[in-house]
Order: sequence, then structure tokens, then C-alpha cells
Amino acid sequence: MTLSGKSANLENRALVLVTGEEAEKFLQAVITTDLSSLGADELKPGALLTPQGKIMFDFLVSRVENGLRLDMPEEIAESLMKRLMLYRLRSKAEITQSSESLIAVSWQDTFASSQSDSSKRDCRFPESLNVRRIYGQQCEENNIEGWTALRITNGIAEGSNDFAYNDLFPHDANFDQFGGVSFTKGCFIGQEVVSRMQHRGTARRRAMVASSTSNLPEKGTALTVSAREIGNLGETCGNQAIAFVRIDRVQDALDSQTPIMAGEVEVSLTIPPTAKYTMPIKDQE
Repeated sequence: MTLSGKSANLENRALVLVTGEEAEKFLQAVITTDLSSLGADELKPGALLTPQGKIMFDFLVSRVENGLRLDMPEEIAESLMKRLMLYRLRSKAEITQSSESLIAVSWQDTFASSQSDSSKRDCRFPESLNVRRIYGQQCEENNIEGWTALRITNGIAEGSNDFAYNDLFPHDANFDQFGGVSFTKGCFIGQEVVSRMQHRGTARRRAMVASSTSNLPEKGTALTVSAREIGNLGETCGNQAIAFVRIDRVQDALDSQTPIMAGEVEVSLTIPPTAKYTMPIKDQE
């Protein structure tokens, strides 16, 4: 199948397969995603957390014959496999790295949505955008900048591209907003910490969309209010970027009409279009 329309080829990705009789049972007990709600045509975000609840590895998970496929940055594949093998114990599950290296993504393209085991709908995005991951193929139109822009405008943060591992909680990267963490499926590694944040409403750092009238500085640039750091930029694309910020301090800046700066550039921050979190009430603890 030749892909056309809005599409891009993704490089430096790796695929890890978890297969076997108890593959789903094993993964369900260690990762953040609720696999019981994962459809055959779907792809959802997930993470393996530290016991302290921070994102140690992130990936996209989908179903394959006799198991599940984890799609992740190539740089973390070996370490993730070792960690999963440590947790596997006596579970009847095999953990292997796929030899497949071709991964494409397509959006707003009806042709690429033809039903195929190689095509999965990316549930992080609104269904109307028809964002699909296509495995084992490449596209003719390699619009990687368009893909980055789409991800940023929808507030979809990814490890390696946007944030460092072992630094953020799932809430900080909006995993709870896009189906990447479940609070109803039961225990998983780090579950106690993230569940406490959820039920006590203590999540204060969030991923927002940063925009400006001019190009933004590079990833990692601090966001400041009156020289006080409130967060930092993730990946940038022209005048937009993912931003990880303390939303209580963003609200304070908005209330006082104090500019939010990324280096020398003034930015505005908005909640991603499909995210459900809200800004904190002023003076709320």
C-alpha cells in the first residue's frame, strides 16, 4: 500500500513484542495502560514507572497476534526489555525485539485508514483527525515537520522528544488525559503514587501548548515569570512548542498580567484542545 496525503516516516523507533499465553496478564500488572479496554484497531500510550511513580519508559501499545506490541524510542528498547524481563518472573510471556523497522504515521487521510493489521488508530488524538500508525511501510510524503506540529498543537508529549526519563509523573505529561494511565484497573508499578495525585488533586505540573508571535528557542529553554522559573519547553516547531509548567504559577502570571518568557521571547500558554484538566482556583492549596 502506498501512503499519500499528510504522512511522515518515523525514524529511531523500535518495536518490542510481548507474546504468549500470559502476555496481557503480565503487562496489565506492570504498565499504566488498561489493556482490557484496548481495541484491536487501537493504539494507546503507556508507561512503565519507577516505584516512586515517575516515567521510566514510555511507549505506544497495540495488539498483535498472540500478544502486544510496544512502540518506543530506539534508545530505550534494550533497557525496557531488561526491566520487563526482571518483572516477568514465571509468567508465560516472551519478550523480544521485532526486526521490523519501518513505521509511518498518517493523519486526515482516508486512504491510510483502510482496515489492516498493520494500521492502528492513535487514540491520543481526536478521532476526527484519523491519526494512524502504519507498521511495515513507508510513505511517499515524508512531512515530519507537519507531524511534529500536529503533535504539539494537540499537546501530545513524548519521552526523548520532549522530556527526560525519570523526571516526570504521568500527570505532568498529560498521560491521564489521553488514556495513558488507568485509575480503575488495579495495581501496577508506581500506581500508589499516581493514584494519590489523582484522588487528592495534587497534580500541579502539566503539559501545555506554548505559542508566540516569533520562533521559539530550543527545547529545554526555561519558562520564567519575573525571572522565576515555572517550567521548560519540550520540542519546538516554529512558534509553537510543548511546555511543561507549574499551572498554579501560570495562573498567577495570568492574574497579575505578568509576561511569561521563554528566554527573550514572550509566550502564551493554552490547555491542549482535548485535555480535561483545568487551571487551579486562585489561592487554592
